[in-house]
Amino acid sequence: MTRFARTRAPAIALLASVLLSACATDYVARTSGVRRAYERYDHSRAISELDTRVEEEQRRLDEGRHPDTLLFLLDRGMILHAAGNYDESNAVLHEAERVASSLDIVSVSEEATTLATTQRRRAYRGEDFELLLINVFKALNYAALGDREAALVEVRRVNHRLRLMAADREEPHEQLAIARYMGGVLWESAGKLDSAFIDYSHALERTGDLDHLVEPLLRLAARTGRSDVHASLLERYPNVPHEPLGPKEGQVVVVISAGLSPEKKATVHESEVDLLAVPYYQRRRWSRTRAAVRVGDESRQTVTVTSVEQVAVKHLERRIARMLGRSMAGAAMKAGLATGVGALTKSEDLGYLTFYLLMHTNRPDLRSWLSLPAEMQVARMRLPAGEHVVEVGWEGHTTRHPVVIRPGEITVLPLRRY
Repeated sequence: MTRFARTRAPAIALLASVLLSACATDYVARTSGVRRAYERYDHSRAISELDTRVEEEQRRLDEGRHPDTLLFLLDRGMILHAAGNYDESNAVLHEAERVASSLDIVSVSEEATTLATTQRRRAYRGEDFELLLINVFKALNYAALGDREAALVEVRRVNHRLRLMAADREEPHEQLAIARYMGGVLWESAGKLDSAFIDYSHALERTGDLDHLVEPLLRLAARTGRSDVHASLLERYPNVPHEPLGPKEGQVVVVISAGLSPEKKATVHESEVDLLAVPYYQRRRWSRTRAAVRVGDESRQTVTVTSVEQVAVKHLERRIARMLGRSMAGAAMKAGLATGVGALTKSEDLGYLTFYLLMHTNRPDLRSWLSLPAEMQVARMRLPAGEHVVEVGWEGHTTRHPVVIRPGEITVLPLRRY
């Protein structure tokens, strides 16, 4: 081998690696078929396609964890939840939570690799609000299974993490009111009325208005002797009936995960180094209608308790400065690598070409938990104890769901609508 060839071999290997990174398809593109089946309510096909994709991806790896492992688990857990397979969903989401915790430890070698190539090669760790929603959906799964104590454990975990986030970064994600509202539902069903009132109050603070969902807050304010709070709420909601529950009454809470979560797209920011690409959330098209819930002669319109869209957008806006800092660090490392290639090969042109190709991979990480809903909508009714059929109307379609109402308890019915 000539000296000319020997000096260029490392540079060619580097460029080949860069080009392979740049040409690799990303998770969002590879799983588009999974989402199409999921959004057509063909959950079995969505699971089958996702599992096939996981097997293909694992075969491509010689060793180690795939960078999209967490996303595979999150999507699988959400599809199983939508299909009503709550036990299986919780098993998968529990594994997702474990993987996310293990990824909290930053790998120095991984960080160096992603700075030199692309953020898409970094193991996906999940956005903070996505990690919180793991526990929210686990709580919904347990509630649907009638395991109130396990559901409350998940609600406590969400609230604990929210407190830590507020203390550390002043990012309370105040709009995740669904966790506090579900806490109120679960505490009330367990007969812990003070705890239920507190969680319902926090939910109202985060939404600004709960419409007919404020009924238990009014009722529990009177029941727990909070006369001043009751009077204040009554001024604000004068037309919400809130008589005490009868001895043979129970309640049903319908929780609808509605619409499609926003999708990350790429944009650029001007800087002294180069064009630095960062992601932003683009809302996806869906009907944005509220569901109509009917049981016998009683009917309610769902209320949006949490907009996942808004939470996602605000969370990403707070992270832009840090992301730009990482992009600038990556640009500096790539410039150093390109300079090294130019020196090694004694070719200024090859150095420039290397820098150009390296910067070409400066693409933002557009991965996200796309099977999440855009909104968490809730409707609530009090009903006589016994068997009932809950009818849910959505864009001209009606589905029927049998429920059993027990005296003094609250039945939770989670549903998914796209």
